[in-house]
Amino acid sequence: MKQFLTTEDHSREELQSLIDVADEIRRQPVRGDLAGRTIALLFLNPSLRTRSSFEIGAYQLGAHAVVLEPGKGAWGIEFEPGVVMDGAAEEHIAEVAGVLSRYCDALAIRAFPQFRDWSVDREDRVIRALAAHATVPVINMETIVHPCQELALMRAVQDHLDEPDGKKFVLTWTYHPRPLNTAVANSALLIATKFGMDVTLLIPEDAYRLDPRYMDAAEAQSAASGGAFRVTTDIDDAYTGADFVYAKSWGCLPLYGRPDEQSALNAKYRHFIVDEAKMAKTANARFSHCLPLRRNVKATDGVMDADYCVAIDEAENRLHVQKALMLKLMGG
Repeated sequence: MKQFLTTEDHSREELQSLIDVADEIRRQPVRGDLAGRTIALLFLNPSLRTRSSFEIGAYQLGAHAVVLEPGKGAWGIEFEPGVVMDGAAEEHIAEVAGVLSRYCDALAIRAFPQFRDWSVDREDRVIRALAAHATVPVINMETIVHPCQELALMRAVQDHLDEPDGKKFVLTWTYHPRPLNTAVANSALLIATKFGMDVTLLIPEDAYRLDPRYMDAAEAQSAASGGAFRVTTDIDDAYTGADFVYAKSWGCLPLYGRPDEQSALNAKYRHFIVDEAKMAKTANARFSHCLPLRRNVKATDGVMDADYCVAIDEAENRLHVQKALMLKLMGG
């Protein structure tokens, strides 16, 4: 494992190894395996869990994390090749990656899509530019996928359901007043199908299907892992018999870059909120969300405060799985 850009690049066995190490680290959190090592964290977008868990995780392993916010506390960066740089960006990713690779043992970046043209955003150019110019490992802290969240989610699934194979996993769209990134939805689909789960994608209508790349990957991974994958718009059918319910809001790709139209369409489906009545249809399922979550918009207070809600467990797991990842990539 030289980079960690997407879980599509790694086998179930490789990912399970990280998840297992995370469990060991959870029991012995403070250790000096990475004493003297450094990691640069580039944040082009806001963060609470990602920033704090990476900074704290590095510290607990004996490493140092330097946080950079290009365009704020650091120079703005140009990521496209061949550009005449007469705009806001002061330096190119070629030099940024080159310099930071001399200083650091790993680099990580959080860079959301631009929400203008999905045909461009789906190429994930920012992190791929960093990976192309870096000479040390690169970690994806969320772009159009969120692979660290995937590891944390699967750690939570295994903590609460033991073996994931054959368990019914429902990934449900939920209402939000504005269109959001599809990254966590893409990632939940990838990790659940790779680990042999019986995956149901619940959406209000076909406009909310995810990019064909991830739909096709889900189909292929389900076939390879012995799991199952289907899409439905039937709320009762989706929740009935579920073992794990995972909620996320995301924008519909046919209206990508048109936020007013997306928000108007979203508003038709406020009833996709996760509530106690829906959870009562499950097989005593666990519920989770990547956070942040707008209470009584995406899920009710009753769901968030229930014993079956494991969202905080999943958030804690970000710390453990990312420490396992840093150990793997930074030579501990």
